[in-house]
Amino acid sequence: MLLIGVGRLKAGPERELFERYFKRAVDIARTIGVAGVDVREIDEARARRPADRQSEEARSILSAVPDGARFVLLDERGAALSSPQWAKEIGKARDDGAPAYVIAIGGPDGLDPSLRAKADIVLSFGAMTWPHQLVRVMAAEQLYRSLSILAGHPYHRS
Repeated sequence: MLLIGVGRLKAGPERELFERYFKRAVDIARTIGVAGVDVREIDEARARRPADRQSEEARSILSAVPDGARFVLLDERGAALSSPQWAKEIGKARDDGAPAYVIAIGGPDGLDPSLRAKADIVLSFGAMTWPHQLVRVMAAEQLYRSLSILAGHPYHRS
């Protein structure tokens, strides 16, 4: 499992919260047969035009995605899944033997359209636009929640 984020999380409450949930996800993943949970931060592109920045960031994101991986994009125009539905999606990828489950979060300019075409699924945390620092925190929490659902852990209550 790999979480790719464009930009760096600076020290502060967002990073602390991200690290808390990410560590929980790492710890519970081992108990349900998910081999490794990692994060990769990709530098924001420096091109002048937003479209060029998106394209450059897309190349960096795709270069980090292993062959055969289940590739998920987070975007406000994506599908809204419940936590149990996302857990089922992650479990299916695991059970189908996908070599990795990769979740990508774009930078401030958003995602290049070419990424949407390559994604297995595009997910949304709602129609609102969120700062990518908060999306990273929410992604870590939802990963932990999904893995805890797969483990039968009581963290998720609905």
